Amino acid sequence: MIKIFHNSRCSKSRLGVQFLENAGKEFEVVKYLEDVPTETELTEIIKLLDISPIELVRTNEAIWKSDYKGKNLSDEQIIKAMVENPKLIERPIIINGDKAVIGRPTEKITEIF
Repeated sequence: MIKIFHNSRCSKSRLGVQFLENAGKEFEVVKYLEDVPTETELTEIIKLLDISPIELVRTNEAIWKSDYKGKNLSDEQIIKAMVENPKLIERPIIINGDKAVIGRPTEKITEIF
């Protein structure tokens, strides 16, 4: 089953949900701000995305700029920061089995079908 890590306040995330609906795909919505992934889950997602942890961080968020920017953080510390502050996690993340993408632009979602 396809999973989308979704923030309903984000227009790109809403577009991701709409894209999956329009494609006729069954999917599960994970409201990651409420159901925050664990460090282990986030590490697995990063592996599926085949990116480094910093590439999943929304570096323009105020909390990043005030608490983390300019610091020499390990991958583990970056992941911990995202778990403690889930609004730092880029969105939407769409997972289908062993494939995952960040749905920006929305058309990237087709890569996991």
